[in-house]
Amino acid sequence: MSKASKIKSFDPNSPADANAQMYGLPFTTKEADIVLVPVPWEVTTSYGGGTSKGPEAIYEASFQVDLFHPEFPELWKRGIAMDEIPAPLQLQSRDLKKQAAHVMRMMTEGGTKKEALRAQKSLKLINAECAVMNEWVEARCGYWLDEGKLVGLIGGDHSTPLGYFRALAKRHKSFGILHIDAHMDLRIAYEGFTYSHASILYNALGLKELSTVVQVGIRDFCAQENDVIVKEKGRVKVVRSADIRRQQYDGVAWREQCDAIIKALPDAVHISFDIDGLDPTLCPNTGTPVPGGLAFEEATYLLSKLAASGKRIIGFDLVEVTPGKNDEWDANVGARLLWHLCGVLAKGNH
Repeated sequence: MSKASKIKSFDPNSPADANAQMYGLPFTTKEADIVLVPVPWEVTTSYGGGTSKGPEAIYEASFQVDLFHPEFPELWKRGIAMDEIPAPLQLQSRDLKKQAAHVMRMMTEGGTKKEALRAQKSLKLINAECAVMNEWVEARCGYWLDEGKLVGLIGGDHSTPLGYFRALAKRHKSFGILHIDAHMDLRIAYEGFTYSHASILYNALGLKELSTVVQVGIRDFCAQENDVIVKEKGRVKVVRSADIRRQQYDGVAWREQCDAIIKALPDAVHISFDIDGLDPTLCPNTGTPVPGGLAFEEATYLLSKLAASGKRIIGFDLVEVTPGKNDEWDANVGARLLWHLCGVLAKGNH
């Protein structure tokens, strides 16, 4: 059956078919305009865990999302499908995470000479395998981009989109990143891990094609990260959560703040959305929750304003969604945010 035939026969008001694709849609990755690349990886997470299960949890929660979106009423017709979840990558992440935990313990607690040698070997292996993961992500995202798809990446931890950034850099002379997060992620090889989740934006700055990073919702950072910002001389712009609230208390509307954020971005924009950029009541199981952050509607308003601004949205990633042990709340929020991101990508990729 052709895609056109599937659209004609599909009823978006019916309960989602559990045997269908993402959001209960009938389209394959070849037919869908939007392909989601899952990366179940969380080797270097140092506080909470479980984000490698994020792609699968979001997939399962997506069947509860109504397909009618007032801003993007025809979105489902574009087709959204998730690429196959790479089970070997998830298994490798699980194994390496255990070794990473040993490395972290040695840093904080010390140990015997034998344990230190073991940690040194583990660190070398982890850095090498994380580099391989980045190469896989670059190749997989690049494949779908070259197939003419709009691509969204679903993590896993925030280290996962570096390969996607590299794929974009090979296809765009210049682009920017709208980075929504509680953290700056500008640490240099945090805890010795070259590709730490806390180093993703620092590593991204190594791409000469990346002209601007605008960080929104920031609540937590260290002196080293502040030094990186100073060194970059305006290439990284920071909008702290505290400053957002202070301005609002002084009478500045969120619309005005969004206009300023969008104005600071270049013409081509990738959205990198760490779920902990939201108020932690919306993502209580995420690895490193921080008080403060954006309300759900504040985030979607900013994204919608960006899509309507005339700037071109070239991709997105959604990371650090961690399912709870006894509930689907985080995944439910992630699936609904993902639906909005897909709508924004479809509208903004003109």
